Amino acid sequence: MSPIAELGPVAKAETSRPVDRRLLWKTLLVLLLVAWLYLGVLGRLAAQWWRDPNFSHGFFVPAFALYLVWRKKGILATLPQSPSWYGTLIVALGLVLLVIGNLGAELFLSRFSFLIVLAGLVVAFRGWSQQKELLFPCLFLILMIPIPAILFNQITFPLQILASKLASGLLPLLGVPVLREGNIIQIPAMPLEVAEACSGIRSLLSLTTLAIIYGYLMEPRIVIRVLLAACSVPIAVAANSLRIVGTGLMVQYWDPDKAEGFFHLFSGWLIFLVSLLLLFSLHKLLGSLWHEKVAL
Repeated sequence: MSPIAELGPVAKAETSRPVDRRLLWKTLLVLLLVAWLYLGVLGRLAAQWWRDPNFSHGFFVPAFALYLVWRKKGILATLPQSPSWYGTLIVALGLVLLVIGNLGAELFLSRFSFLIVLAGLVVAFRGWSQQKELLFPCLFLILMIPIPAILFNQITFPLQILASKLASGLLPLLGVPVLREGNIIQIPAMPLEVAEACSGIRSLLSLTTLAIIYGYLMEPRIVIRVLLAACSVPIAVAANSLRIVGTGLMVQYWDPDKAEGFFHLFSGWLIFLVSLLLLFSLHKLLGSLWHEKVAL
């Protein structure tokens, strides 16, 4: 082999390094710019996770999304990198949503724009094939954004009424006479108000998020994953109704003061644990039914 032939690959490798460095610096510069644009938006989002118990599950959502990306690193390394200018258009759309959200004081829109910008950056720097592989982590990140207040209020009040109806239907079966007026349950000992905090929205959002995580990690069949996520809603509603029934029984047969404070907090954790067990049992049932269907 001639000396020229031996030096050829070395020269090629040396010329490729500056290109990689320039791409690295461009990527770092863009990430810093995005961090600067969204520092306030993400800071207020994390503060809401910390202050509002209804959305405290938001801390787990980006952590799990990063874990999913880490799991896919081998697949992503094998996919071709074909940057697309369409990614720039997607980023521009996200920035427009950011401006509109900031001008209109619409937190959901400005927070959602961050996900649009992330997706656009993946397309712009890595290509459509890699964005397709990262589609589920990107969609999962939507769960970290709190529901807009107008929609939140439209959900919580019907949940309050539904929980009141279910509880007022179960309590007479356990020997407690009930008269329901909206979200107020009148029992002989004292009236029970199913307030917004008792609507079950907190456990519903948390259980749905955990159901998606659990289904993704423990179940390879997409149909069963979807069923687990969908069934988490009625499970959360039923479990919250049982919590209200337990409170009513304690008020009627023991001590109304005992129904508040520690018991109220403890019953919430206990019922959530029961919800997780029901979700796990449902997964086992669906798995066994699926095997029987395949066997037939």
